[in-house]
Amino acid sequence: MSKTSSTRGGINRRTALAGTASLIAAPWISSTARAQAKPVNIGVIMPLSGANAQFGINSRNGIELVADEINAAGGIRSLGGAKINLIVADSTSTPTTAGTVAQRMISQNEVTAILGAFASSLTIAISEVTERRDIPLLTMSFADQITGRGYKNIFQVVAKASALGKAQLDYTVAIAQAAGTKIDKIAIMYEDTAYGTAQAEGLRAAAKAANIQLVMDDAYPLGITDTTPLINKLRASGAQAVFPVSYLNDSLLLIRTMRQQRITIPAIGGAAGYVIPDFEKGLGEFAEGVLSIAPANYDLDTSLTDRFRKRFGYFMVHEALEHAVALDVLVQAIEKAKSAKAEDVTLALRGAKFTGGWTNAMTGGAVQFDNTGLNVASIPVMVQWRKKELVTVWPKDVAKGAAEWKF
Repeated sequence: MSKTSSTRGGINRRTALAGTASLIAAPWISSTARAQAKPVNIGVIMPLSGANAQFGINSRNGIELVADEINAAGGIRSLGGAKINLIVADSTSTPTTAGTVAQRMISQNEVTAILGAFASSLTIAISEVTERRDIPLLTMSFADQITGRGYKNIFQVVAKASALGKAQLDYTVAIAQAAGTKIDKIAIMYEDTAYGTAQAEGLRAAAKAANIQLVMDDAYPLGITDTTPLINKLRASGAQAVFPVSYLNDSLLLIRTMRQQRITIPAIGGAAGYVIPDFEKGLGEFAEGVLSIAPANYDLDTSLTDRFRKRFGYFMVHEALEHAVALDVLVQAIEKAKSAKAEDVTLALRGAKFTGGWTNAMTGGAVQFDNTGLNVASIPVMVQWRKKELVTVWPKDVAKGAAEWKF
């Protein structure tokens, strides 16, 4: 676990000792400087190693951007200009490790809240710890289970997986109809994790409601190394479109195998591995035209997200954006509570509506938590790869380009 301030001037043991030494050497230091507001510790637990490391790095980047901006603008005003101090820890990509890291972080640090941890299975493990310790946890993980257990300290800033799965199917049907195509048969392939199974359930329910036949409905293990049996089954299924739900490595393998075997039906990803720059980098021309559902997209408010691109050199992927929103909302709650105590911040978050700032980059233009901690203002979007960029193509009222329905 490492301590780092979001201004890259980390508050760690070395910095603290240096500060103490300067006070001894210069006893005439002003009382104003000595009375500087105590920093507010925010825990950040992300998969910075393992299969989901890139998602964790993206998320951390988004959080650091917003923390730096808030600190540069004067800090948390209701606490006398207190600066945000990010305490960053690696959950790895393993749920058991994630829970242990959360326990250690809370035991060793006075944290106001924790942000994390991208992958739903990691977030679920962390939430079991934060719930016992009464620490608010803000996340952009998808799984329905996250806010479906009656926990009082969990806050999910995006639509849940089943809603994303439903939109994944419903938006596809609408896009196909606009192109003059009626979809009667589809295939679903999903990883057997909390995220994959929940989103597949949403797809399944939406297909049933639309009277669309599921000609393939297959789970596979996370980190699959041979997708040939799945792709062979897809070829024989007669599906008009395929809905894969997976993280990056699996998404690359699935789409590459499809296209190499000249299976050209539309592929509509389930966010995660389908909406980050590494997807296009890994697939090249095979990425062009691939659709995906997403909780949000950077092109909805480039006045905000271009700041991320300028700093980090790539477009603001959705996990970075939504974790940025999570930190912004958390700080709004701290301002509202006029307190950095975890229990006070939880009360300020619960059932509240937050607007302005980074919430403008969300489709609903706000974050509004219901009594379960779910953001009911979040509306999914459909995005499509176009010349190495992701373009929002549905719903029409927020689209930045027309969807292309390709075979």
